[in-house]
Amino acid sequence: MENSITHINAPRIQAKYVIEGANGPTTNRADRILNKRGIVVIPDILANAGGVTVSYFEWVQDIQFFFWSEKDVNAKLQDIIVQAFRDIYQVHQSEHVDLRLAAFMVGLKRLAQAVRMRGLFP
Repeated sequence: MENSITHINAPRIQAKYVIEGANGPTTNRADRILNKRGIVVIPDILANAGGVTVSYFEWVQDIQFFFWSEKDVNAKLQDIIVQAFRDIYQVHQSEHVDLRLAAFMVGLKRLAQAVRMRGLFP
């Protein structure tokens, strides 16, 4: 659930990793606490990206009357998710920011590139 991890319970979390399965489960204050404690937080926008990506695949298949096998879908999904993680992790390391901020930075960079290529109002 949203805002499930707060500044109140974050100090008691006994985990090396928090993989956010909900949308916005960690408050900003809790995020800072977890990061300060060395707990790696995989942000919701990365951890939940698989479902959105596969929904996009379904849309593409439907409008083109073309269908991939489950094996093909999983392979395409893996390629996209692994590259997304690598891109985010590279920014995390090079800019010395947490994974959430790195994910936002990568997303904003991609958005800016799209706006430059297409214009603001295509």
